[in-house]
Amino acid sequence: EVWAASRPHGIRCLGLLASLTGSGHYGNIRLFSPCSGLSQESGSVEQISLHCAEGSLEWLYPAGALRLSLSPRLPTSIAAEGKSPRQVTTCIKPSSTFRGAQIYLERNGILELLLSEADASLRPRVHCFSWQPQEKVALFLQSTLHQDISRRIAAFRYELRGDWNSRLSLTSSNLSMEGACRPCNDTEILMALCTSDFVIRGNIRSVSNDVEMQESIISVSAMRIHRQKFTLFQPVSKSSKSTGSIHTLLQCGVKPGPGIFLFTGWLHFGEAWLSCAPRYKDFRRIYEDAHQAHENPCEVSLD
Repeated sequence: EVWAASRPHGIRCLGLLASLTGSGHYGNIRLFSPCSGLSQESGSVEQISLHCAEGSLEWLYPAGALRLSLSPRLPTSIAAEGKSPRQVTTCIKPSSTFRGAQIYLERNGILELLLSEADASLRPRVHCFSWQPQEKVALFLQSTLHQDISRRIAAFRYELRGDWNSRLSLTSSNLSMEGACRPCNDTEILMALCTSDFVIRGNIRSVSNDVEMQESIISVSAMRIHRQKFTLFQPVSKSSKSTGSIHTLLQCGVKPGPGIFLFTGWLHFGEAWLSCAPRYKDFRRIYEDAHQAHENPCEVSLD
C-alpha cells in the first residue's frame, strides 16, 4: 500500500511504517511527501509529524525551518491494550552531501544542537538519543544562510525503535554506552535468540578497526544461519560458506580467535550490529538448561 502526502512547503520523505514495540518491523507502508524549500518563506516553520519507524528525508534548497514531531505509531493491538514502550531510541544518519541546514533536538521546549552543517560535511556519523514516550520530542531543522545559490540538500536517514536492546552498539556519544561491552548474561542470550534481526552460528575470520568511526568490523564465516530478517549473510559461491560483517564498538576491543560463536544482533542503517556473541558451547548449555526448566522464551533447532 502506498500513501502519498503533499504539503505546501517541506520535504521529500520515504519511510517504513513499523511498530516501535520490541525489536520487530511490522509493516512496509511507504510514505512519500515531495516538495522543496523554494516556495517556503524565510523565517517560516513547516510542521511535520513522523510516524514511520524508519525512513529517509530530503529537504531541497532549505529555507526557513522544519519541525519534525516524533510520533511513533503503535500497532492497533498494542494501543488497544494501553501498552507503550518504556523508551524510544531515535537515530539519524546524515547523507555525505548534507548541506544547507543544521539539526537540533527539541525536548520539552528546549533546543540542543544535534548536528551542525560543519559536522555534517565531515564523514557522516550516526547521532542517537533516547526519550520517554510521555516527553514531547521533535527534530528542528534550521536552514543556514549562504551568499551563493548553489544546489543544497539537507538529507538524512532516521530510525525510531521502541525498547531497543540497550546492548546494541551505536556509534554516538549521545547514547549511553554503559554496559555495551559487557558479556551478555543467560537471560539476555535467550532473549537475543528470540528477538534479534539475525542469529548466526559461525567463527571469526578477521577483525578490522575503523578508528575514525570508532568501530570494529568483524568478518564472520557462517556455519548455520538460524535466522536473518534481511540478507546480511550470503555465500560467495554455491560451494562456499555464507560470509558477512558485523559491527561493534572499537572500545569493546574485539580480537580474532578460534572457536564457534553464536552471533546475534540488529540491523542498523543497513548494517549488522552485534548484541550478544557467546561461544556456541556455552549457548547450548544455557539453552538446554532453560529447556529442561521450561523457561525458554522460544525454540530453536540445535542440529
